[in-house]
This record gives sequence, structure tokens and C-alpha cells, in this order.
Amino acid sequence: MKNSFRKKPLALLLEEMKGEHRLHRVLGPVALTSLGVGAIIGTGIFVLIGVAAHDKAGPAVTLSFALAGLACVFAALCYAEFASMAPVAGSAYTYAYATLGELFAWIIGWDLILEYAVASATVAHGWSHYFQDFIGIFGYHMPALLAKAPLDFDPATGLLSSTGSMFDLPAVVITCIVTVILVKGIRESAGFNTGMVIVKVAIVLLVIVLGAMYVKPENWQPFAPFGYSGFSIFGKTVFGQTGPAGAPVGVLAGAAMIFFAYIGFDSVSTHAEEARNPQRDVPIGLMVSLVICTVLYIAVAAVITGMVPYGNINIDAPVSDAFRQVGLGWAQFIISLGAITGITSVLLVMMLSQPRVFLAMARDGLLPKSFFGAIHEKFRTPWKSTILTGLFVAVLGALLPLRLLAELVNIGTLFAFVIVCAAVLIMRRTNPEAERPFRAPLVPFVPIAGIVTCLMLMFSLPAENWIRLVVWLAIGFCIYFFYGRHHSILRKHEG
Repeated sequence: MKNSFRKKPLALLLEEMKGEHRLHRVLGPVALTSLGVGAIIGTGIFVLIGVAAHDKAGPAVTLSFALAGLACVFAALCYAEFASMAPVAGSAYTYAYATLGELFAWIIGWDLILEYAVASATVAHGWSHYFQDFIGIFGYHMPALLAKAPLDFDPATGLLSSTGSMFDLPAVVITCIVTVILVKGIRESAGFNTGMVIVKVAIVLLVIVLGAMYVKPENWQPFAPFGYSGFSIFGKTVFGQTGPAGAPVGVLAGAAMIFFAYIGFDSVSTHAEEARNPQRDVPIGLMVSLVICTVLYIAVAAVITGMVPYGNINIDAPVSDAFRQVGLGWAQFIISLGAITGITSVLLVMMLSQPRVFLAMARDGLLPKSFFGAIHEKFRTPWKSTILTGLFVAVLGALLPLRLLAELVNIGTLFAFVIVCAAVLIMRRTNPEAERPFRAPLVPFVPIAGIVTCLMLMFSLPAENWIRLVVWLAIGFCIYFFYGRHHSILRKHEG
């Protein structure tokens, strides 16, 4: 067990950057900010607003977005400190390896696999609903057997029910298309990404400005029909109300659900190795993208719940359907088209990140390098793990309902943030002399606040999410102890 807590020296991380395989430093603060905004704005704003408002918080979902954003700010400051110390690829996996040891690095890497893969399936699910909403404008409809997942989750009973469908065909198709693109390789310039962000932000601003004209203040009453709390421990409500199935409801429970809307911000830290001046540019990219998206999220949530009573919000395509309900069919067309474009780019970024986590772990010997570290001779992409990711995402997106996918992603991401915040505290104590071009302010308050707020949101998720997380981690432990620790490159390096 002692060998399982071996740490990867910071000097070794920096040495690895000097080889010919180091990524090119081409991204400035504007490009990094646009990457963050581009990765964040997608399914979270176009889909999960409806689920959280309808099932968890009502119009008070605006406060849920503010609370989730605050938790992300604490985590982002901790990410920024690590990114400036070790501006290499790998994000939280690399940070954990340097501070907490190999076993914790494995846990966080395994957790990131859960985050990116299930997030991709959730995004594919949201893409399918907006695609069907878009073609419905022209009178076309998917066959009922191929329009949705065969199972749905009823929050009133806490049980799964049959929808009568076989699988969600559009989710499978878009996943396959993105997988093919990623296997063949894709070069996205910073200018192209910035253009995509401009399109998405323009549509969000259209929603806010145009929708504000149709807001009826009486739709905000009662403002918090489910209460302002919703804190629970392993599914047992401690403060606040419980839903029909015993799950917590309220502002805090809503924040735990819509936390998914923010998970893209940590992608900025994965680009630290490509930043021209990571010590300055990565913190700027993290914080500015978070602030911009939080403000936009709160404004959109206020408008949508003001346009339509929260009980009438369509949980599958809440934004475009709200405009349909007030008679703005042309706006529904623009919003649906923009949502499809925006969600496609998010799906690509998520599925691009997943194989890179596999690749980093394979290079360290924790996964079979012949498969997960395999690079295509022509396309120079991790093609085997990309195809595996595509298959996994397609199956989840085709068969599982949106509510289950969103909550499963959230608990995994929150767990990753807790570890990063804890790692800052540990690194400050164990390596106080290490160079920190960017230092998280108000330490130990900021990392402790990050740990506390993320744990609160984790506890506010239904109990079955903890069961799923434990099962996933148990599978990971089996792989690590039977394979990873015996093939660790660091273990062989240290003799």
C-alpha cells in the first residue's frame, strides 16, 4: 500500500514538458476564455434549466445557479494555482499525482472518465431533443420507437418506467458522427472556437432580451415553491422539503442538479500546456468564463420561469418551447438551430477530452498502453480509446433518461473538485517552497470553502447517486490493484 501513495515529483512533470511531444503554446487569455465559455454554454443552459425549475426549485432556480457558480469559483481558484505551478496536460489527474499520490491520481482519473463519458451522453441526449424540436417546426417527427430512451425516471415515484421506445436514434447518430471526426483528427483554430462562442452567446442574449418582453411577474409566484434549502445526507433530508419519492427538493437540491451546467470550465485548465503565459492567462480564462456564464445562466433562468409557469416548462427543450408557448414560432426556430450548433460543439469537446484522460493514464502505465495509448499512424489520434468512448456514449445516450445521466455526472465532477481543493491545502503544507506564479487568495479559506460547498451539493443529490459512485469507484479499485499498480511507470522508475 505504501507504494500506492508514491507521488510524481513536480520536477519530473516539468521535465516531461521539454520533450518533442510537448504541445505548442499558442493560446492567449481571450482564446482560453472563449474555450471556457464555449465548453460551458450548451446542454446546461438549453436543457437542465427546465429539469431543475420543474422538479427541484421553481423560479428560485436563479439562486441555484448562483450557488453552483460560487462553488465553482472556489474550485477554479484552486485549479488556477495548480495550472500555474505545473502548466502541463492532465488537469486534476496530474495535480493529484503530484500532491496526493498515485492511488488518488487513479481515483481522480477514473472519476474524470465518469465525468466526461456520462457528460457526453447527457449532451447527446440534449442534442436529440433539440433536433427533434427543430424538425418538428417543419412538421417532421421521429418514429416513436426511435425518438427517446426506452426508460424514463419518474421523480414522483423514484422508479424507472418504460416509454415504449426502443432507443434514442438521434443521440446515437450524432455520437457516431463526432466519433468519426475525432478519430480522423480535427484542428480547431482559436478563431473558429471564438466564432462559435459569439454565435452561442448571441442566441443567449436574444433569449434574455426578447423573452424579457413576455415575462409575467405572477409566474414567479411562489418564488421558491420547494423551499430554499434541500440539504440531505445520503438521500435523507436534513433541512428542507422532500419530493414525492423522498428525494430532497429546494434551492440547494436544484444547485446540485444544475451544477452540470458549469462542468466545462475545468477544460480551461487542461489547456495550460498550450497557453502562452499560463501563470496569467489560465486564471483569467477560468474566472472570466465562469463569471460570464453565471450571469447569463441567472438571466436566462429568470426569463424562462417568468415566461412560463414552472410547472408547464418542457424539461426536454425548455428554452425553445417557452417561446413556442408564447406564440413566437420564429424565435423557436432560431433558438433550436442555435442550440443544436452549440450543443454539438460541447459534445465534441467532451468526447475529445475523454480519450486524453485515457492517454495520460496509459502513459503512466496505469492502463494498457497498447490499447489506450495507441496513436493512429496516419491521423495521430488515440483512435482506439476514441472509438471505445464513442460506443460507451452512444449506448448511454440511447438507453438512459436525462435525469439519471445529469445527476450521475454531477456527483463525479463535484468529487473531483473536492480533491483538487484538498490538494491545494496539502501542497501548501508539503511543498511551501514551490514556485506559485498564481496563488489562490485567502488560503485556507478558499479551498476549505470549496470543499464544504462541493460536499454540500454532493450530499444534496439523491442517495442512489452515491451508490452509483461507490460502484464505479469499486470497479476502478479492482482495475488499479490488479493491473495499474503493477505496471506503474513511476514504480519502475523508482525501482
